[in-house]
Amino acid sequence: MKILVTGAAGFIGSHTSHALLTSGHEVLGIDNLNDYYDPALKRARLANLSCLSGFDFEKLDIAEDVALGALTAKYQPDRIIHLAAQAGVRYSLENPMAYARSNLLGHLAVLEAVRHTPSVKHLVYASSSSVYGERNDTPFSENDPVENPVSLYAATKRADELMSVAYSRLYGLTQTGLRFFTVYGSWGRPDMAYWRFTDAILKGEPIRVFNKGEMQRDFTYIDDVVRTAVKITEDTPNAARHRIYNIGGSDPRPLKDFIAAIEAALGMEAKKIYLPMQKGDVTKTSADVSAITRDYSYAATTSIEDGIRIFVDWYRDFYSV
Repeated sequence: MKILVTGAAGFIGSHTSHALLTSGHEVLGIDNLNDYYDPALKRARLANLSCLSGFDFEKLDIAEDVALGALTAKYQPDRIIHLAAQAGVRYSLENPMAYARSNLLGHLAVLEAVRHTPSVKHLVYASSSSVYGERNDTPFSENDPVENPVSLYAATKRADELMSVAYSRLYGLTQTGLRFFTVYGSWGRPDMAYWRFTDAILKGEPIRVFNKGEMQRDFTYIDDVVRTAVKITEDTPNAARHRIYNIGGSDPRPLKDFIAAIEAALGMEAKKIYLPMQKGDVTKTSADVSAITRDYSYAATTSIEDGIRIFVDWYRDFYSV
């Protein structure tokens, strides 16, 4: 198949592109290579992909709808997996307009590109566990109400889902949204807690621990995510035009356990500064993965301890620490 991947230089996008290529697909990756975090890391991910047969890359901002539409029409992909977005809950408090452009205009531009390119038989796109907001009843089910976001980032991801519902009903587009739950692993994002903790501990600097580390997260290792995301992308569902799936570890753990796993992998103890909860944060995430398990035999098989050890080994190698 010919598959267009947005956000191909990103964390999940690069892993997904790699898995698609090694499965024998052709991949056209697009990314704007912005400076939200170090573009050198994004270029390094692309360099890995460029070594594989069947990969092409175009630097493009998905919010440029005319350019995106022209590229999609020229490439004529069989599938699109849309992973480009402005990520980060906390950054949405500082730069909200970046989220409007990338997550709202960008998602709409992708929908328009699919609408006008009949070769595309299935659009798979990234949503987020953030859409569930602050709630006490767990685990979170795809059937739960999601109308009370606690961050702009969450609001944009929910808006993307609603736009996709509308386009499926209006134009019959086959789409699947994936609500990712705290994905981590090698080649990850430097703005995420596990990366920042690792960096600080190795430098002998203190780490900032919010809510005394009592927040619980449904941490999900990247390989577990990608394996099933590829299956879904290859599929052409018949039963529904638009579907939503949770994709998480299904084993919520306190942040302090995550920190302990990093300390164990590094063989170093962190200096901790305890701080209250931040705006836009939630106390717990927990994924009900029964639907994706039923339909695609999804299974999260990587423990936090193993996943963090793999990340730390990669980090030491990448930065020659």
